Amino acid sequence: MNSAAVATPSRVDQLLGRIQAARARSDELFKIVHPTALYDRPVPERHRIIFYLGHLEAFDWNLLRESLGLRSFDPGFDKLFAFGIDPVEGGLPTDQPNDWPSAEKVRDYCSRLREQLDATIRSLGTSDPNLARLERGRLLEVAIEHRLMHAETLCYMLHQLPLDRKLSQPMVRPLPAPAILAHSVEIPAGTATLGLSRGEDGPFGWDNEFQVHRVEVPAFAIDALNVTNGDYLRFVRNGGYENRSLWSDSGWKWITSQKHRFPSFWIANGNSYSYRTIFAEIPLPLDWPVYVSHDEASAYARWAGKELPSEAEWHRAAYGTRGGSERAYPWGEEAPSARRGNFDFERWDPVPAGSLPEGNSDFGVADLVGNGWEWTRTTFEPFLGFQPFSFYPGYSAIFFDGKHFVMKGGSARTAACMLRRSFRNWFQPHYPYVYATFRCVEH
Repeated sequence: MNSAAVATPSRVDQLLGRIQAARARSDELFKIVHPTALYDRPVPERHRIIFYLGHLEAFDWNLLRESLGLRSFDPGFDKLFAFGIDPVEGGLPTDQPNDWPSAEKVRDYCSRLREQLDATIRSLGTSDPNLARLERGRLLEVAIEHRLMHAETLCYMLHQLPLDRKLSQPMVRPLPAPAILAHSVEIPAGTATLGLSRGEDGPFGWDNEFQVHRVEVPAFAIDALNVTNGDYLRFVRNGGYENRSLWSDSGWKWITSQKHRFPSFWIANGNSYSYRTIFAEIPLPLDWPVYVSHDEASAYARWAGKELPSEAEWHRAAYGTRGGSERAYPWGEEAPSARRGNFDFERWDPVPAGSLPEGNSDFGVADLVGNGWEWTRTTFEPFLGFQPFSFYPGYSAIFFDGKHFVMKGGSARTAACMLRRSFRNWFQPHYPYVYATFRCVEH
């Protein structure tokens, strides 16, 4: 029986397919927002939701337009939706809803951008299959991952949006809690390889992921599980938020300015707490990893007589092996899948710590990838040999200010492509809305 050969998709088709899949991820988020809430600002430091509706398309357009030889049809919108806002101290935005264009006009702008970009990229693929004009496809990789990053950070915003301001989604049945007691794992001294090798045909990475280098890591012990809501509840009830000695100067100033002294995902009900998921309020899930700011994680670690891991220690625990080699992922070389961790948009919320043991590292450390980004004590700084992207020079460089800390791993809403070993995330220490948890180390 004869069968027709199946043509292998071209690189252009593959990248366009990934762009369209990323768009589907961001589109689903805007469908959650009640139409009357598009001009809300759920997080004070951020733009109103309407900005992000236009920003994702304007970013792609501004990034690719010149290389593709396209002329702007709305320079005002190109500029209005060009740049987001990083959480900063003070200086909160003061714009009003009527300062923004109508949702209909924004959607028309976005639709036209998508149509022109897709058609031009397909045409370019015929004459320039290696995509030399788009830096051998690297510009498209940037567009894809930028959108997928926003598909996660938009969830941080929507999580803070009141329940009656969004359209509900079906709850995913929670996984059963595993019978695992909190314990630490001894990690022997060894080498951690950080970063990527720079090369024209090498894998894609953001500018801060280069250059590859090795770090010798002394022996240490690390928590096998993330700190859970139940663990953190003991810190709260033990007066952790009232103990000045546990906090840095900036952390104490921040926490004393807050309206409440418990994680931002918790809701106080008298002497007990419930939990705010993105679509419902539920009893506090004691076995889920706690989501807190870096300041809160650091204070807990001091209370426990420990500290947060460094970036290199985290790498060693995640990717090192007893035999001295290193892996692509904690579990091995196999590509990420749902049985290995809680990531890639499979769920909206965490799962109990340690409930996906097939994702454990060779040392037996659980949930290093997925279920929540993990804070480190490492300040976000460039690796030796850092070179900013010529087409996006401020992506990393403007955050090398000593005020941001490296996060590793990923959350339930982190795309699989960003689970690579070299990927580095970062945030300021007192931004409480990130899906970020932590574990502690001892030396």
